[in-house]
Amino acid sequence: MNILDRIIIDKKREVVLKKSIIPVSQLEASVFFGKQTISLSQNLRNSNTGIIAEHKRRSPSKSIINQNFTVEEVVKGYESAGACGISVLTDGKYFGGSLDDLLLARASVNIPLLRKEFIVDEYQILEAKAHGADLILLIAAVLTREEIKSLSEFAKGLGLEVLLEVHNIEELEKSIMPTLDMIGVNNRNLKTFEVSLDFSKELASKIPNDFVKVSESGISSIEAINELKPYGYKGFLIGENFMKTDDAGKAATEFISQL
Repeated sequence: MNILDRIIIDKKREVVLKKSIIPVSQLEASVFFGKQTISLSQNLRNSNTGIIAEHKRRSPSKSIINQNFTVEEVVKGYESAGACGISVLTDGKYFGGSLDDLLLARASVNIPLLRKEFIVDEYQILEAKAHGADLILLIAAVLTREEIKSLSEFAKGLGLEVLLEVHNIEELEKSIMPTLDMIGVNNRNLKTFEVSLDFSKELASKIPNDFVKVSESGISSIEAINELKPYGYKGFLIGENFMKTDDAGKAATEFISQL
């Protein structure tokens, strides 16, 4: 069993437990349910840099990245750096995140927020909306075509955008549907954790132009982004590269100004 399989087993159990104590009606009573969401896809289309900066304390491949910042410090730093949007990890066991992180991020900034999570149930999409997210991530590797369809339709019904993450041509082909806004290619193989920009390059021409193309993981240099732009990528998700420094906002500011 690989790490992804383990995460999904834990996640399904987590959702069952949460559903047993927090009813949907409580999530729907959140002040964010009536809030207009901010479009990341639009921001990326209009940007020359396309940076989606990530708040991530740790990961299964890197253990602790950085636990020394407050969420507010990181996201305000990202916003003032000129990021198009912010990705907030909300998984606790493997990434050290929480829904509180999303809530604090929402209280701190006015740019699009992605709930970065292993979504397996509509309940998690309600949680995302209730905690101030503007978009959700769906991971093709762990969902069937029917699940991608029903979850993306549910998200769109709540006014949320959908970023679908793929890693190979099979995942891409099973996933293409009109209820997606952005398609992200993960340069990290989630089963082996090896990283290569070739994944983004190989899949670029197969992604229809109706979707904003995003490249995720393993992007640590200006050169990498300049290498990917000719392939039609408009968004670049960067986490570790900023979080591993002493000042994530400053690192993002320097990176974006160089771009």
